[in-house]
Amino acid sequence: MGAHRACAAIFTIFFNPYQPNPMPKRATAILLSVIATVVVLGALYTWFTLSWSYAEGERAGYLQKFSKKGWLCKTWEGEILLASMPGAIPERFAFTVREEAVVQQLQNNIGKRVQVTYEQHKGVPTTCFGETEYFATRALSGTDEQEAPGRAPGQVSNQAQSLPSQTAAQ
Repeated sequence: MGAHRACAAIFTIFFNPYQPNPMPKRATAILLSVIATVVVLGALYTWFTLSWSYAEGERAGYLQKFSKKGWLCKTWEGEILLASMPGAIPERFAFTVREEAVVQQLQNNIGKRVQVTYEQHKGVPTTCFGETEYFATRALSGTDEQEAPGRAPGQVSNQAQSLPSQTAAQ
């Protein structure tokens, strides 16, 4: 019985039809217009950051990782290893892909040398559009004859060097 009275008291406090409206119509209109202005300005800022590119360029390396990530907004994220010279530690370049044609090109070249054309979009307000600020717009595959990172040109792997001596011993 006591819980019923408590619920009735709460209902009367918040939903009493005989109380005057605590917020006048003018204040409600001002609050709604402020919220609408904030939403419109946020949408304009997001559109601007996604349509204007801060920088454009190309990177070439070995496509190491390419996957679709995200809890709510799934985006394609990739990573290539940039080898500046043989024997050097490769630098990683992370990028986002939004175009389905580029996704198909990259999926067919995982583990191979690729050349990625990208646009850099600074200040994108959320990771819903991509985890990085680099958006790949085109991908080209390299040739299979190119050297892997960390191997000098013309250097043969240890396994390939041991094959002639094993066949000569037999």
